[in-house]
Amino acid sequence: MLKVRDVIKLKRSDIWSIGPDETAYKSLEIMADKDIGALLVIEGKKLAGIFSERDYARKVILKGKSSRETTVRELMTTGVYTITPDKSVEECMALMTTVHCRHMPVIEKDQVIGIVTIGDIVNAIIADQKIKISDLENYIKGSEYITVDDNP
Repeated sequence: MLKVRDVIKLKRSDIWSIGPDETAYKSLEIMADKDIGALLVIEGKKLAGIFSERDYARKVILKGKSSRETTVRELMTTGVYTITPDKSVEECMALMTTVHCRHMPVIEKDQVIGIVTIGDIVNAIIADQKIKISDLENYIKGSEYITVDDNP
């Protein structure tokens, strides 16, 4: 069974983060530079929240705030759902779907060891299913050529 650990091993190991007292503008610069949709917000060594493009769109632009003056702390999503690396990708997808999140930090021993996106999880499930289908097709094709010799 494919685990979240397997997904984060296949990804780049970079974990992009920002401090809660940085500006929304700085966050946007990092996200644009790294071509990502969210940053983990780390305070000290602990996960304090997550800041996403959605947070920006809903809490800055629509509220008439300035991204150069507004801190990440004012905008970030707190109470972030996390997952451990030993969970299956199916469990992760179910959780992400239930809580309507696109980015999920992976935590092991109170430390962030990665982040998975809904796209990462869907792609992992599709790849795993393709392998299973190929294995089954090979098994079926191979079994057509197996003969049973009743006289050993």
